[in-house]
Parts: sequence; structure tokens; C-alpha cells
Amino acid sequence: MNSFVHKTLVVQLQAGDTDRFSVLAHLSYDAADPFAVTVVFSHDGRVLARWQLDREMLGEGLRRPVGVGDVRMRPESLGMWQELRMEFLGDARPDGGRHHAVVFAWAPAFAAFLRETHEVVPPGREEVSVDDFLANVIAGG
Repeated sequence: MNSFVHKTLVVQLQAGDTDRFSVLAHLSYDAADPFAVTVVFSHDGRVLARWQLDREMLGEGLRRPVGVGDVRMRPESLGMWQELRMEFLGDARPDGGRHHAVVFAWAPAFAAFLRETHEVVPPGREEVSVDDFLANVIAGG
């Protein structure tokens, strides 16, 4: 069985007061890190941002508002169009504010990706080796 899931989606990015524009979201899931989904946003071959997200939070964000820190998600409807709205707060800016971006993704595509990850590691069946985790932390990984 494959322990890795990857999908590339076209999403809409809105940074600051700009209009939305299309970027790629490269989603990846590895059974070796069963709680995490990595998302790399890119445009014209350039990486804009890389975030490691909680897989369960992504699933919840498709149904209801979640998150209170640097990452917040919620479902949004525009007529028949169902979106997942992901808000990211980044590093501090010189003016004292923080970098801020909102990504809008087609919710059914994210749901399909999550279903594929659930085939690899069903929810509630995630396992992590504590010894390996501590060795990685001590090694500075």
C-alpha cells in the first residue's frame, strides 16, 4: 500500500488588499507523519510559502470555523461554489503588523484529498514512535 498522497490544486490567494490571483497548492501527506499535511504554495515556479497543517483541523475546517493562532479555516459558500477559506498569519512586518494571506480553495477537492489520506491512515489509527520523535527533537530536526 502507498504511504504517501500528493495532489496539486489551483487555489486563489489574496494577500493584503489585493484581488485574488491563482497559485498552485501542492498538498502532501506521508504516513510517517500521520497527523500532518504539508502545503506548498507556488506561483511561476517560485515557492511562496510552506505550511505544515494538522490533518484533523483541515477536515474540521471544511465543516466549521477552526483555529485561533496563525492558521484559521472555515467553509464559505458563494452560491453553489463551496470553498475552504484558509487564513495565514506570518512574520512581523517593519510597521508592527504581520504578514497576512487568505487562500480560497475548492472545498470538494480538499475533501477528496483528505479521503485519500484516510485510506492510507484512518482517523484515530495514527501512530507516532515517541522514541523516534524525541531523537529527532534532540538532534535538532
